[in-house]
Amino acid sequence: MPVPRRFDRRPPERDLTRINERIRVPEVRLIGDDGQQVGVLKTEDALRYAQERDLDLVEVAPEARPPVCRVLDYSKYKYEQAQKVKAAKKHQQQITVREMKFRPKIAQHDYDVKKGRVERFLKAKSKVKITIMFRGREVTHPERGRAILNRLAEELAEVGVVEQHPTQDGRNMTMMLGPSKAALAGRADHADAEPDATPAPDAAPVGDVAQVAEDAEAAEAAEVAEAPTAVVDEPPASAEPSGAPEPPSPEAEEPAVPASVDESATPAAAEA
Repeated sequence: MPVPRRFDRRPPERDLTRINERIRVPEVRLIGDDGQQVGVLKTEDALRYAQERDLDLVEVAPEARPPVCRVLDYSKYKYEQAQKVKAAKKHQQQITVREMKFRPKIAQHDYDVKKGRVERFLKAKSKVKITIMFRGREVTHPERGRAILNRLAEELAEVGVVEQHPTQDGRNMTMMLGPSKAALAGRADHADAEPDATPAPDAAPVGDVAQVAEDAEAAEAAEVAEAPTAVVDEPPASAEPSGAPEPPSPEAEEPAVPASVDESATPAAAEA
């Protein structure tokens, strides 16, 4: 009877590959470090052969009779094996299956929302299972559910392909959509962004951004320097023409009589 995991106090299982002194058989079939077969040797002789080359004696085929052992660097061998397993996992493509449920009498707004979700799932490289749920007497009209599925497949033909055609199972009708080649390659996301990515005809290249900024600053400085001159040269619209006489000031209307004239004019009047 296996021991429950929570009560198992044994140390974790170590590497079961037998190397060097762990090999307990009397003789082995030895393969040298160059990949050539040396022959059947006693285990002591094979171990001595490996130690002379500063390598390990590793049992690679324990089921054979006699077991097959190879002379190699075991640490390097384990590292290479781990890298191969990691590379194999990296190239594996994991497909997630999503599900989206519809009703035969679904409203247009709800249909658009769910269609957008299905499109997003397909662009994320996931498969989508579309389910039409029938209730009551709706099951007597399967053509309504099939029409919804066919319409959805046609509208999402750019990002999804039909992997399983509509099939009815009881009160549910299902269809499987998978990502198309464009969605798997990532071209479906960039299709709408191509017009925005095209630079305008008058737009400056990316490398001339600094030069454009310097030219803009120089133009702004020139406008600031020319501003006072423009104000002086152009008279305001309310000013009168230069040929018209200036209106007299209020002070000029009152005649100014010098004080010396008043004093001299008094004796002259007296003599008259």
